[in-house]
Amino acid sequence: MKKGYFAISFADRGKHTKLIDHLVKHLVGKDIELLVFVDKYHFDDNQESKMMETAFKEIDNYDFLIAELTHKSIGVGIEIGYAYATQKPIIYIRQKGSKYSTTTAGCAQAVIQYENEKELTKKVIIAINNIKSV
Repeated sequence: MKKGYFAISFADRGKHTKLIDHLVKHLVGKDIELLVFVDKYHFDDNQESKMMETAFKEIDNYDFLIAELTHKSIGVGIEIGYAYATQKPIIYIRQKGSKYSTTTAGCAQAVIQYENEKELTKKVIIAINNIKSV
C-alpha cells in the first residue's frame, strides 16, 4: 500500500471538506492511504514544538506529500521544505484561479490545478502513479 501525507492549513481545512473526503475515499479504493494531518492531530497554542516534531515524524513514515495550497500557508510551506529535504516526492495542488507558488512548484514532482473533487482525484492518482520513489 502506498501512503501519502496530506498537508493543508488548519484554518483552510473546513473549506475543503468535500474535496478531501472524496480524495481519501477514492484513494483507498486504489490501495493508497492518505493521512490528513490536521484531522488526526490537535495541539494547543503552547505545543508548537510538539506539533512540528509530530508532523516531521509522520512525513518520515509516508511515501509522498500532497500539499493543498489554494491559499498560501507558512505551516504547509514548512512541511513541504521538510519533505523536500528528506527527498519525499511532493504533489502540489491548488484550485484553478488561485495564486501560484513558484517555491512549492520548484520542489514538486507534480503540479495540479483543479476545478472539482472528481478532476482532482483523477489527476492525483495519475501523479502518484508517475512520481519517482513511490
